[in-house]
Amino acid sequence: MYTTTDEKGILNNYATEPQLYYAQYPTQEQQNRYLFQGAVAILFVASIFLIALGVS
Repeated sequence: MYTTTDEKGILNNYATEPQLYYAQYPTQEQQNRYLFQGAVAILFVASIFLIALGVS
């Protein structure tokens, strides 16, 4: 933690900044997994919608 003191004796505490890094483009395996998860999510939401439509 970085601390400074001004002329009146007031302390200011500053958090240490994390080291920055750049995001990496997902691999083909990760892209396929995202595609599969999206398809499952669409099927799940569609089934909930159809069940709600059938019940009402």
